[in-house]
Amino acid sequence: MNKNIPQTPLAERIRPKTLDQFQGQQNLVAKGKPLKLMIENDMVSSFILWGPPGTGKTTLAKIISESTNSDFYQLNAVSAGVKEVRTVIETAKINKNSFHKRTILFIDEIHRFNKAQQDALLSAVESGLIILIGATTENPSFEVIPALRSRARIYVLEELTKKDLDQIIDFALSNDELLKELQFDEIDKDYLIYASGGDARILLNILESAVMQQTGREKVLLNKTVITNVVQQRNVNYDKNGEEHYNIISAFIKSLRGSDPDAALYWMARMLEGGEDPKFIARRMLILASEDIGNASPNALVIAETTFKAVEKIGMPEARIILAQCATYLASQPKSNASYMAIEKALYDANKGEQEPVPLHLRNAPTNLMKNLNYGKDYKYAHDYKDNFIEENYFPENLKGTQYYYPSENGQEAKLKLQLQKLWKKLKRY
Repeated sequence: MNKNIPQTPLAERIRPKTLDQFQGQQNLVAKGKPLKLMIENDMVSSFILWGPPGTGKTTLAKIISESTNSDFYQLNAVSAGVKEVRTVIETAKINKNSFHKRTILFIDEIHRFNKAQQDALLSAVESGLIILIGATTENPSFEVIPALRSRARIYVLEELTKKDLDQIIDFALSNDELLKELQFDEIDKDYLIYASGGDARILLNILESAVMQQTGREKVLLNKTVITNVVQQRNVNYDKNGEEHYNIISAFIKSLRGSDPDAALYWMARMLEGGEDPKFIARRMLILASEDIGNASPNALVIAETTFKAVEKIGMPEARIILAQCATYLASQPKSNASYMAIEKALYDANKGEQEPVPLHLRNAPTNLMKNLNYGKDYKYAHDYKDNFIEENYFPENLKGTQYYYPSENGQEAKLKLQLQKLWKKLKRY
């Protein structure tokens, strides 16, 4: 194997120069699709590319810059600020006034720009002085200011498919000057793709690192053992502070609510592998135990609370076992949101209209003055009656007879409902 190691990373060396070389995102680059039409007609307008890491955002921006008659500038929001933006805007004025040339400004990780930095772009984007191409892994609805969003279309990039990643590997092996000179004894594409987590940049970095580790070999091996040695740990697409964080916890909660313990464990594993705080997972299960199970299985809340305390004491990696036990228990329990729905209805009534006074018979009477004012008068003490129950109105008069809580037909809540019905039938006899 040639010992001359290139200074430029493989991902950059084989970056596609045209849409014909680009893999994936057919929803944007196929015939008749927006980016394809934009390039063909040389009619580029401001837009934001939103998608997971390694799906081609930067590559698409560079292809557009090469394919259109424009001056192209690239900034990274991590290291650039308002000063750099204004420098590009000044250059754009010269391009427009002196050379009748458009200026494209590509801002990678635009979600990292704060409001003031994004505001600095507004006037130039609105007037068409610069054509903005933003790239972000985060939901623009949350991370890009509304004024800027309204001036730029948003295109969503999809995760690359196995076929896309297969073709990227083939393209690298047949087009890179170093790789195409090599002889490969074995190439485990499936494991290489698995280890990359679907990120094309990571895929190519692993491929290059695996090759570099075998300097001097007559034939290069790219099997599972070699790839594992390079990677050590598979890349997991999970950002604890980003949109994927909310997507995965949502999938986890919905799996528990839908009584699917296996799916719940999968999403939990994704969170744990991505470095999520186990207490965050335990906290969400604590909420679910009351909101989605409630009195259908009251022990769910007890177990979720115990889980939270145990996770705090134990920590990772053993906390995963406790979390898994709780998740499978919660997923397997009968479900009821009756308590949740009841408090929502009660809150609605409590907040609408005037605040009704507490009826006299329900008021506290700790002093003689209050007793003289009939506070607590005619209150019926439930334990003085048969079955510790007496029909009474505990509402303000205008809400008399209101029902918020409708027990479900599941588990303990069904038993509670039956007991209430029996009690009501007894009262009817009197």
